[in-house]
Amino acid sequence: MLMNKYIKILLIIVVVAFIIIAFYLYKSNINNTSKTTSQNEIMNSIENTNIVSSNELVEAVQETELSSFSTSLAGDENRLENIRLSCSTINGTTLKNGETFSFNDIIGEPTADKGYKEADVLIETKLTKGFGGGNCQVSTTLYNACLAVPEIEIVERHPHKKTVAYVEEGKDASVSYGVLDLKFKNNTGSTITIYMDSENNAVTARIVKS
Repeated sequence: MLMNKYIKILLIIVVVAFIIIAFYLYKSNINNTSKTTSQNEIMNSIENTNIVSSNELVEAVQETELSSFSTSLAGDENRLENIRLSCSTINGTTLKNGETFSFNDIIGEPTADKGYKEADVLIETKLTKGFGGGNCQVSTTLYNACLAVPEIEIVERHPHKKTVAYVEEGKDASVSYGVLDLKFKNNTGSTITIYMDSENNAVTARIVKS
């Protein structure tokens, strides 16, 4: 009888020990699985980051700058705002080979509804106020960037009848919606993109091909 009692106690101890060992093994397995999942998520995140970076690098490599041109920025707040708005509208415009750019088509009529302000406008030889004052500096800057690319054909361009301060004489391009336009044709054999901004006290036009 005593022997049977000892055997029962031993069996109970073995069962309890088995349960404890099984519990710890189960818990350890969950922790390892969690760690593996976290590691996989980290690796996936790194791989995704590398993919994005690689794509951005390829895109950057594929773009080749053909030309750039800058003019010094000056004037009152209204003029600066008009220039900023027009640069923003043109920025990122793409032209496939054989397509023609029209300043007036891209910008449209400069009106108060579009955010344009009244600023100095040169009409003939007289300075007056008009919505979109400053746009001629934007068109002039872009025109000069185009001149540096022989494969870009200037289709339409009008000089001012009075010298302007932001570019040397004979290098300006006057625009007036419905009257005077700046047009040029992309004959580069590639798609080109126009980047424009009015930062760092300058209006800058960049032309790149891809």
